[in-house]
Amino acid sequence: MTTARRIDGKVMAAELSAKITRETAALLREHALVPGLAVVIVGEDPASQVYVRNKKRTAEACGFHSVQHTLATNSTQETVLALIDELNNDDSIHGILVQLPLPAHLDEQQVTQAVVPGKDVDGFHFINIGKLTSGNTSDAFVPCTPAGCMLMIEAELGANLSGYNAVVIGRSNIVGKPMASLLLQANATVTVTHSRTADLPGVVRTADIVVAAVGRANIVSGDWIKPGAVVIDVGINRIDVSVDGETRSRLTGDIDYDSVCKVAAAATPVPGGVGPMTIVMLMANTLRAARLASGLGAD
Repeated sequence: MTTARRIDGKVMAAELSAKITRETAALLREHALVPGLAVVIVGEDPASQVYVRNKKRTAEACGFHSVQHTLATNSTQETVLALIDELNNDDSIHGILVQLPLPAHLDEQQVTQAVVPGKDVDGFHFINIGKLTSGNTSDAFVPCTPAGCMLMIEAELGANLSGYNAVVIGRSNIVGKPMASLLLQANATVTVTHSRTADLPGVVRTADIVVAAVGRANIVSGDWIKPGAVVIDVGINRIDVSVDGETRSRLTGDIDYDSVCKVAAAATPVPGGVGPMTIVMLMANTLRAARLASGLGAD
């Protein structure tokens, strides 16, 4: 029998989305300003198409000016960079998101760094990364997934994490490293682990907060978890399961949810946990970008 609280990302995301919608309406009413989000997608990757549709739908629901630019798979680096340059100089666009992954022939780093820092609502530009790492986030953009994870952790443990040990499993630039920076800013004691960490289960057992972002299905089992820990599952893995003799695919996270819930105090499910928060944090960053660009302050 499970005992952990289910951290419901859908409910949290809906509450935050409603707040963003109210603030967007106030921005229009008081300043005649509409936040603008441009999404650039290159190629026809099915998963990317779904993500982009969800982002566009959420942006429109919040009252944003939402634009999608779909480029052919064989688009050149010059074509992609020219579009980003155009969007950088478009005053109606406050946030630019380049959907990843890009086709293999494109230089992902050059493309993401071409977005000006003030419109980099994904938080991938080196300037925004530097501001986050150094703790100077007043006018910076934090990557959406770690930002959403932090709100979930704060809802469970409060904004000051002094005295808590946090273990991040995964060291990616998109989740692991920025997650560690945010936890440090909140005064947690942070350990970043990865595929070469010795005795990974033993390290994870020391954690009051576990953030699993390694991309390996169900790697974290209940016997890795310290009793009473808060566990955030960033993983999205598609696995095949047998249902009534038929093979079907389903989504699962990096944690074995059922066994973890027998030990943890609270945990996020997959799907329905971190995913919904990621999209809403993109909207929060875009609203913030619009306010900053107009001299209204971040909040």
